[in-house]
Amino acid sequence: MASSTNDPTVVRVSQKGQATIPKGLREKFGIETPGEVFVYEEQGRIIIEPVPSPDELHGIHSGEHERGEVLERVRDIKDEETRREAERVERLRPSEDA
Repeated sequence: MASSTNDPTVVRVSQKGQATIPKGLREKFGIETPGEVFVYEEQGRIIIEPVPSPDELHGIHSGEHERGEVLERVRDIKDEETRREAERVERLRPSEDA
């Protein structure tokens, strides 16, 4: 029975926190090896997304993306990460009443 990329797959996490993205998913989403992915949390889930290639970031594939669309998405992700980190720092900061 063939498995689809929609079927859940158990992936082991090493002592260093490393996990392997299954080959079918890497191929489907164009994740090169070695390569890079974005990893972030959204609505209580861990999200892994391919990092756009330099060609995509520079708008060379303008037929596939609006000019600057990928770069805007990367900036949005970084802004969200910065906002979450600021919230985390604020939660961990000792209160002035203590």
